[in-house]
Formats: sequence, structure tokens, C-alpha cells
Amino acid sequence: MCVFSVMSSSSSALNEELQCSICLDVFTDPVSTPCGHNFCKTCLNECWKNTQNCSCPLCKETFSKRPDLKINTTLREVVQHFKKKCNLSKSEVLCDLCDERKQKAVKSCLMCQSSYCETHLEPHRRVPRLKKHKLMDAVENLEDYICQKHERPLELFCRDDQTRVCDFCTEGDHKTHNTVPIEDENAEKKKRLVKTQTDVQQMIQDRMKKIQDIQRSVEMRKRNTEEEKSHSVEEFTDLIRSIERCQTEVVEMLEEKQKAAEKQAEDLIKELELEITELKRRNSELEQISHTEDHLHLLQIDPSLYSPKNSKNWTEISIDTHVDTLNTALTRLKDTLDQRLGQAGLRRMQQYAVDVTLDPDTAHPKLILSDDGKQVSLGGNRKKCPDTPKRFSYWYNVLGKKGFSSGRFYVEVQVKGKTEWYLGVARESSNRKGSISLTPVNGFWTLSLKNENEYKACDGPSVSLCVRVKPQKVGVFVDYEEGLVSFYDVESSSHIYSFTGQSFTETLFPFFNPSYNYNGKNSTPLIITAVSYN
Repeated sequence: MCVFSVMSSSSSALNEELQCSICLDVFTDPVSTPCGHNFCKTCLNECWKNTQNCSCPLCKETFSKRPDLKINTTLREVVQHFKKKCNLSKSEVLCDLCDERKQKAVKSCLMCQSSYCETHLEPHRRVPRLKKHKLMDAVENLEDYICQKHERPLELFCRDDQTRVCDFCTEGDHKTHNTVPIEDENAEKKKRLVKTQTDVQQMIQDRMKKIQDIQRSVEMRKRNTEEEKSHSVEEFTDLIRSIERCQTEVVEMLEEKQKAAEKQAEDLIKELELEITELKRRNSELEQISHTEDHLHLLQIDPSLYSPKNSKNWTEISIDTHVDTLNTALTRLKDTLDQRLGQAGLRRMQQYAVDVTLDPDTAHPKLILSDDGKQVSLGGNRKKCPDTPKRFSYWYNVLGKKGFSSGRFYVEVQVKGKTEWYLGVARESSNRKGSISLTPVNGFWTLSLKNENEYKACDGPSVSLCVRVKPQKVGVFVDYEEGLVSFYDVESSSHIYSFTGQSFTETLFPFFNPSYNYNGKNSTPLIITAVSYN
């Protein structure tokens, strides 16, 4: 049970929860048994005093050996807070001047070093000399507020030594030190307490919001999972019986990942709730301390109380709401499924076709773009173009106008008649001025053709590809959240290559490079074509 629960629950209910079931009184030095029940240490030892077999007085569970009883410090702290709140442990300060039946003291005088009831306090309110005395709320340990060396009130605070001092101390050991009135120091400490309390409350709110975000993410992922499962089943039913086994594998994979995501969310929520519990406990302590008038208590506060314990940076933690697409699953099983699902897979990619036009502001000065922005080839002369940060100035590259920072998109490019080319996507911050390799580490995910029939995936290192039939039209598909970039031979409906497991954090743009002209041998343009659904 946390302090927050103690502060917010009714006293009667808490009194029952904090009672020892043996003595039926509020716990004194509570200890916990291995079965999880709590008792006063003295009560439990007395219960086990003359027995060889130790068992729990409440649930009767027997322990093979006598447990080593240690005081439950957290529960003891809760009990102390409860007693203080209910005035169960607070003894009354009595008037030092009452002769017979002593009355409750209301004020303590630091000059007289005595405590007074309302009646005997009257001279301090009336006599001019006594009216100058320093009064404070009645305290038992009045000597703690008096300098033992000079027998003067400890009215000042030495910030150099972090201790209370009297006027005479400032003429001796603390003469050159930074001393301030005790009220000023306490006001500063209260100010820091209030700020710390505000910070803690904000941390609580942030973590509660994070829990809501995680729960929403899980629900969104669950919906996406159900939609993906449903779509997968519909596609599989259109295929021959030989791929039914693959359908089962995909569905099981989706369900396993959903379970893993839910387990991750459950663990994160538990961790957040533990932090919130601790923060609420700290907030309750701060609330209680910030209202105290006990200067000694304020000065003895552990400095760590002002600085909430650093925890995990929750702003960088989230639940992935996206699920493995059917296409990704098929890519991983491509050795057995390419022949069977190529056409169906391509049809599905084509559903995400986007209208792409070339961006002249990014084109190398030697590139020639068609008026409609759908074709690009290499010219002979370098055009006069402003050398902006967006423009490629070394390689013969050009990007599409529209970028994508989420979701899926697909584009088809005619490469018929060309002997060399580069196609793919590039991230927005990729280097556009220097001589660099078109690889993922540099922000490019591309496929290339060289020397008429040498196909390569420009990975690190590059991957040589065996292409049975020379593609006349290449499809480029991107699943941003999945970290997937795939290339297809459109006419044969076959998969060429995929970059998988990528981590995209920037906007991606379609990428084109028609390569060198070679005296007209490779002069045919790259052409962005409309998708034809078969």
C-alpha cells in the first residue's frame, strides 16, 4: 500500500487494513511472512515462542523453517503516516508553568526556553519586554531550537555549513559565512519543495497520459491486425490449395506478434504504474512537508527529496501499431512462394499506386525532363540552373516532387531499351552534392542495371541478382512503417529484390537516375507510367 492510498482513504477503513490480526491494534514494527501476511514483530514472535512448526496465524500456511523476520520498512512508514494523520502517535506538549493539572501548551518561547498554555502565555502578549521574545508553535524538543554553546535561539542558518546558528555564532566560527534568517531559508526550501512537487505532479500526468497512449496503440494495432488477417484470408482463398500451408503460417505469425505487442504494452504499463505509485508517494510527502511550520523538520529534509529520481525517458518509448503485411511475410518466404504468389502480390502492391512527377528543382543540370514531368534522360550540355541545396550536382539524379513519411506507395517505371539505370527511393537529407554510393547507409535504397544485363541491389555490400527475364517495366513498392522497399518485374509479376528491416525516420522521395548516354546507346528515357490493373 502506498502513502497516496493512506492519504486518500478513510481513516476507519485504513485502521482495519493496518491492524495486526493478533493484537487487533495498529502495527508496531510490522514484519511480513513468506505467505505475504503482516503482523507486529513482537506478536508473531510471541505466537511462535513455544512451537517447533511455524505457521501463519492468518492463513495457517506452515513453513519448513522459521522465517527470518525483518521489519517491513515501507509498511512501517505507512503506519507512521497514518498515526500522524490520526494523531495516534503525537503526544501533547504541556505548559511548563501549570502547577496542578497541566494544560496543553500552545506556544514555546525560545528566549524563556519554556512552553505555555493560553493562560500563562498572556504576559508574552501584554508585557512590552516579553512581546519581543521569539514564539513558535509548541514543541517537545525545545532544546533543539537553542544554541547549546551560547544558549541563544537558533534564529539564523549558515548556508556554508548547512546548519542553524545563533547571533553569537556569527561573531565567532561563522563570522565570514553566508548566514540568513531561518525564516528566509525555510521560505526558500518551501519554494523548492513546491517546485519539486509541481514537477512530480507533471511527471505523474505525463506517465498517466503515456499509459493511455500505449492502450490506444494496442487497440489500434489490434484493429490493424484483424484487418490484415481478414485481408490475408481473402487473398489466400483465391489461390490454389498448395499455398494453404503458407496462409496458416502468416496468420500465426501475425497473432504471435500481436501477443508480443500486448505483452510489451502490459510490461510498460506495469512499469509506468510503479513509477506513478512512487511519484504519488513522493508527492504526498512533499504536500505534507510543504505545509509544516516545524523549521527543524524542514532543515533536516534529505536533499534528494528536491530532485525526483531520474527514470526512463518515456517520450522515446511507444508501441508499434503496425503489423507485418502479407507482402512482407511473402518476401520472407520468397524461396517457396515467389512462383505461386507473384501475380497476386503485385496486384496488391498496385493498390497503393501514387501519381509521381519529377521535381526539376532536384534534377542534375545535364538531365532533360519532359514537360509533363514523367520522363528523364541525359542530355549533352549542362543547363544553367541555380545551385540550390535541393539540386544534385554530381550524379545524374532526380527525385519525385512528392515525398512520403508514412503508409505505403507504389510507382511503375518503364526501363525498356536502356542498358543502365538506377531506381528506388531516397531520404530527404541524402547528400546531393558529393560523390557517394547509392546505399541505405547514405540514404538511398536502389536497384541498378549495368552493362545491359548486370542487375544489382545497391546494398552494403551490393547484391548481384539473377534475373531470368530482362524487365521492361519495374515496380517500386514502399511500406514506410514496415521498413520495406521492394522491386518487381511488372510484366512477369515476379519479385526481384527487397530491402527489409529498414528504419525510416525521414520523408522518402521516389528516386531516378537514367545513367550515362554512351553516345546514344543508353539515350532512352526512364518513363513513369500509369499502373495498369490486370
